[in-house]
Amino acid sequence: MRAEYDFTGEVRGKHFRAMQSGYTVTVHRADGTTLVTEVMPKEGLIVLAPDVREYFPDSDSVNAALRGLIQLIPDRDPTTAQKRTSNVPE
Repeated sequence: MRAEYDFTGEVRGKHFRAMQSGYTVTVHRADGTTLVTEVMPKEGLIVLAPDVREYFPDSDSVNAALRGLIQLIPDRDPTTAQKRTSNVPE
């Protein structure tokens, strides 16, 4: 970030909710044509807060931590636990 950039009074993440529901990118070309692209977030997309991202640099680290937490959840039915752990990709 350059020193001359001034974000005083700006709000971090103010477009976050709107982007979760999708957005449109419009490109006006020099030849007068316009390209409009609808962008929808991928199913299952999860956005981590900046303070959480400091501890989890990639998907593998997040998944490993969550799998550890899943092991702490008491099961009511032992077959449920077997199904959960057998469907988890490594």
